[in-house]
Amino acid sequence: MNTNKICKSIFNIALISALPFAALAQKPNWQNLDLKTDTTFGISTEKAYKELLKGKKSTKVIVAVNDGGVEAVHEDLKRIMWVNPKETAGNGKDDDNNGYIDDIHGWNFIGGAKGSVDHETLELTRLVRRDQARFANVTDAKVTEKDKKDYEAFKLLRSDLEQKLGEANQNLAGLNGFKIALDNVVKKIGKTNPTAEDFANFKPSTNPESRIQEVLSDELKKSTFAEFYDSQITEGVKYYTEQIEYNFNVGYDPRSIVGDNQNNETEKNYGNNDVTGPDAGHGTHVAGIIAADRTNKLGILGVADNVAIMGVRVTPNGDERDKDVANGIRYAVDNGAKVINMSFGKAYSWNKAVVNDAMKYAASKDVLIVQAAGNENKDIDTENNFPNHKDLDEKTIASWITVGASGPKDDETLKASFSNFGKTQVDVFAPGVKIYSSVPGSKYKNQNGTSMASPVVAGLAGLIRSYYPKLTAAQVKEIIVKSVSKVNHNVSYKKGENEDGETVSVPFSELCVSGGIVNTYNALKLAATYGSKSTAK
Repeated sequence: MNTNKICKSIFNIALISALPFAALAQKPNWQNLDLKTDTTFGISTEKAYKELLKGKKSTKVIVAVNDGGVEAVHEDLKRIMWVNPKETAGNGKDDDNNGYIDDIHGWNFIGGAKGSVDHETLELTRLVRRDQARFANVTDAKVTEKDKKDYEAFKLLRSDLEQKLGEANQNLAGLNGFKIALDNVVKKIGKTNPTAEDFANFKPSTNPESRIQEVLSDELKKSTFAEFYDSQITEGVKYYTEQIEYNFNVGYDPRSIVGDNQNNETEKNYGNNDVTGPDAGHGTHVAGIIAADRTNKLGILGVADNVAIMGVRVTPNGDERDKDVANGIRYAVDNGAKVINMSFGKAYSWNKAVVNDAMKYAASKDVLIVQAAGNENKDIDTENNFPNHKDLDEKTIASWITVGASGPKDDETLKASFSNFGKTQVDVFAPGVKIYSSVPGSKYKNQNGTSMASPVVAGLAGLIRSYYPKLTAAQVKEIIVKSVSKVNHNVSYKKGENEDGETVSVPFSELCVSGGIVNTYNALKLAATYGSKSTAK
């Protein structure tokens, strides 16, 4: 699962992205607002409900959230969760004979009789572990000619892993050093929740204290000290600690929890029915963006008003496995989903073919897949981000839409700084900055990422399919792409993941196929023109 981060130079301090856009005082649900009416570059959802959908009937559509878990009892989600009509809850039987016992709200492919996987390694780590066993006693001098190509590839993988692990250790050390220095400054200030003014008035006695004063005086103009400390320090330490202990640790392997045969890619009937799992923060946030209850006067308003959310757990805190991704897609398709949201991706793939086959299967069953483009600020036309459709047939590509993340202002900052892009690999952009949505405990939180932009589009796809049920998946994608709000100006961003990179300014049309931001109002108007057989009921 991708994690967006930003870095600043202060003891090599590394800051995660919970608050890089904290200065934007955006309203909850800004993604649904209209640029002309609300001066915010949302997707005009509320305008569409008011002007186009009032009084019209719709058919319920199942949208699968293939993610890290969904809290089915959340106050804003419990009414709209999918309930398997052919399964009797809690009887320990596979009533519908689909191979999954008591799958009431969906299925968990990273769980088993022993519980559920939380932390996982990256795919890179797993590939190194696999090849390390093979080449344990091999050196440059001893490698055979037939193994030489694989051995050289292994060395590159190992080098990449060692570099990433080294960076994580360096960033953690820097962050811990900054935390100690910051705690000392706060103690000298004498307040538990100091303000920007407090830091500005502080008299530093060392260079580190001067740097802390500079950073906090600026950051606290955007957020409170408590918000900054929690999101940038506490969460930052947690993030890098987990990278070191789990993500980049060749010796860590939690798969025994699942109890499947890891080497059998055709195995399907494993897992458990716990669609929440140990950490449902990400998936619950995604589900709320798609379809949070629009009738209960609580929390937020989802994009779609008549969809059921199916929870399919395939992504841990680490990289998802191709086998689970493929089975998650097939499960969603076989159990009636018409849209699948996949807010995940990774730089390496163990078995791309098994995922490709599942993608083709979804396309053959008229299911639209919506995928997040990723959060590394890279061009995925030239750099790998899996899954991708670089070697798939046109029919499959026509039923698969990839989404980049945009911000609320129609200016050079429109491209979210973290968002991946690609003239051929990314289809559209959608709001993904400071999106307020549901999190476990019937709570709500702002989050950033293409993970948030993708469900905006999945919600739009579900909305179109519910009001125009005879449209095919390919037609829905075509409508979404053709109906974007075109962006006719340049956008600026820093090259690479580090904010110290070179600033470039490019036409927005160079970042994606459509050259624009999705628009609900435009899409529904266009959908109504796709023939009398596809008109709303």
